[in-house]
Amino acid sequence: MIKMIDCVRYILFATLLLASGGNALATTPSDHVKVVYHINEGLEKAADLLRNVRNHLNADPSAKIVVVGHSKGIDFMLDGAVDNNGLPFRTTMEDLADKGVEFRVCNNTLTSRHIPASKVVAPATIVPSGVAEIAKLESKGYVYLKP
Repeated sequence: MIKMIDCVRYILFATLLLASGGNALATTPSDHVKVVYHINEGLEKAADLLRNVRNHLNADPSAKIVVVGHSKGIDFMLDGAVDNNGLPFRTTMEDLADKGVEFRVCNNTLTSRHIPASKVVAPATIVPSGVAEIAKLESKGYVYLKP
């Protein structure tokens, strides 16, 4: 026969499991949030994305963030790209990279748009496929965000 205290424990556990979206057993307080930010739109959206990444890090400095761009979403990671104020995106990227943010550029996009790899600015790196990179990161527990 199940004791009343065991029933209460079971109900509390089930409530916790449901409230956590089923992740109560998969995470611990020491886990860091892992996020992949996806961008496939041009320079105006890039400014918004970088602001979101900066705000995210201000709220959670321990977050592991990877930005993946393809299509027009790589434009801010190319040499000479500037925001609406004329400031180079490269400067913002370098600042965020110093905080652990990684930037990845889709090689399929470079190839289809005839952009040489030398136009990609550090700290960005080139991956074979932007969408495949996003899928790979999601399979490793990264949360998908598209601002």
